[in-house]
Amino acid sequence: MELPTLPPALRAVLSRLPAYPPAFACAAALNVWAGHTLNATRLPDLRDKVVCIHVRDAGVRLMFRIHAAGVAACGGAQPDATISADARDFLALALRREDPDTLFFARRLLVEGDTEVGLLVKNTLDALDLREFLRPVAPGTVLAGLRSALGR
Repeated sequence: MELPTLPPALRAVLSRLPAYPPAFACAAALNVWAGHTLNATRLPDLRDKVVCIHVRDAGVRLMFRIHAAGVAACGGAQPDATISADARDFLALALRREDPDTLFFARRLLVEGDTEVGLLVKNTLDALDLREFLRPVAPGTVLAGLRSALGR
C-alpha cells in the first residue's frame, strides 16, 4: 500500500506553525523511549551538536541539540547537520517500509552540513528497536524526558 502525501491545505498550515513546540514534543518522546541510546554520553561525537530534521513538503524544520542526557529542542541555532525528506519518506522509514540507504541513494533522503554527524544520527535512529516505543513508561521517566527536552 502506497503511503499518502500531505494534502496542500495541511502543508500550508504546517509551514506557518512555530517550530519549537513540535521539536519539544519530538525531543521529549525521543528522550522517554530512546534517551538511553540517543545522547552525548553514549555518542560523544554528538555532544552539543545541533541537528535539524527538515520535512520538506511540510515546510517544517525541527531543531535539536544533543546533550549528555538526551535531546533538547532548540530554535534559531545554526545546525551542524540537516536531514531532509518528505513526510511520507520519514513515515516509511519509521514504519520500516523503506531502507534509509535506499532513500539516500535515490536522493529522497538528504544529509547536509557535517555529514558525519548526520549519518551518525541517521544510523542511530535506524538501529532503534521499534518495540521500545510500545513499552509502558514510568511517570519518572516521562518527567526526566521532559526535563531533558528542555535541555536541563
